Amino acid sequence: MFQIGPYQIKTPVVLAPMAGVTDRPFRQLCRELGAGLVVGEMVTSDVSLWNTRKSQTRLDHTGEAGPISVQIAGGDPEMMAQAAIMSVANGAQIIDINMGCPAKKVCNKAAGSALMKDEALVKDILHAVVDAVDVPVTLKMRTGWAPDFKNAPTLAQIAQDAGIQALAIHGRTRACAYKGQVEYDTIKLVKEMVSIPVLANGDIQTPQQAKFVLDYTKADGVMLGRAAQGRPWIFREINHFLESGQLLAAPTLLEVKQTLLGHLQALYDFYGDYMGVRIARKHVGWYLQAHGDHRAIRKQFNQLESLEDQITLITTFFEQPGKEQAA
Repeated sequence: MFQIGPYQIKTPVVLAPMAGVTDRPFRQLCRELGAGLVVGEMVTSDVSLWNTRKSQTRLDHTGEAGPISVQIAGGDPEMMAQAAIMSVANGAQIIDINMGCPAKKVCNKAAGSALMKDEALVKDILHAVVDAVDVPVTLKMRTGWAPDFKNAPTLAQIAQDAGIQALAIHGRTRACAYKGQVEYDTIKLVKEMVSIPVLANGDIQTPQQAKFVLDYTKADGVMLGRAAQGRPWIFREINHFLESGQLLAAPTLLEVKQTLLGHLQALYDFYGDYMGVRIARKHVGWYLQAHGDHRAIRKQFNQLESLEDQITLITTFFEQPGKEQAA
């Protein structure tokens, strides 16, 4: 349990923002399954682009449980401040600043983790956003720009001084992207330096890993990204292990089927039939990957063009004779 501004986050496991993944249906599912906080997909700080279909779906938080956290990305202090103001007007209760995305198309625009190179600009952006809104502002970053340029401790101090109310740190540098070993020493160092909550992020796949990282870094929570794809119950599994020291039984095959079918229906309802059918493909791929290598069924699913066919295939797959009862 930790605090971000007026909001008490009751479980120490947070869903990381992932573009194209953490849409409203997925956020709501992860909250139901134990995530203490979920962060929406990154939106550009250029509010003139917010009228696109993609931005409109990313900005839709209808019916979500609070606090609603919205991540903004950009490299211009005034534009970031304006995006924060507009996000709050749209219902955001926490603004998260992206300084962690290593994607080239983001970094080439001097946004995401590229900002970590320019500490003066970081300071200007943080102050501009914090001063622009009356809601808590948080920051997601990496350990640095490159293995020999780890300035997260310096930036963490700048962030705390600017009024940032929580930090999430991915244990790799921008240059590492998502490859190579994650290191938690920098996160541990940042936690020792600041008084605001710190979330540890990067390659946390199991309840045991989550506990190790929390114990080692003394972080206030862990942030999960890819580990939740196809395994949204990872949140309750980690919570249970942290509370009891015992591993929770894996979900039964029936529960996996019901969770997946519910997720599919939420995607169809949110995106409409045409887009919903297409967006469902990657999520189903992750679910199936998490329960064995079912390439043939994934290939078959990806060729289906109607929601009825998708539901029928998944239902039939999980009802095959002889399937084990635990996932």
